[in-house]
Amino acid sequence: MAEQNTSEGGAPVDLRILSRGITPEEAAAVTAVLVAAVAEEAEHAAVDKPVPSEWASPRRALRRPIEVGPGRWTHSVR
Repeated sequence: MAEQNTSEGGAPVDLRILSRGITPEEAAAVTAVLVAAVAEEAEHAAVDKPVPSEWASPRRALRRPIEVGPGRWTHSVR
């Protein structure tokens, strides 16, 4: 038995039930539970994106600009 349904977001879901002797109501119940579980998992995956740490920021690797001029080399080590 093959079912072509749409999830809550409207995307088609291709679900094939290989068991014999089930009623259309049972197939609909299984389909509803699986579509809801997939939608919930997709919602959590979109929310739980990790935020990069400031320690890993590439701008921390940048150093101060070199100051050019008389006597500036002595101030570069401070």
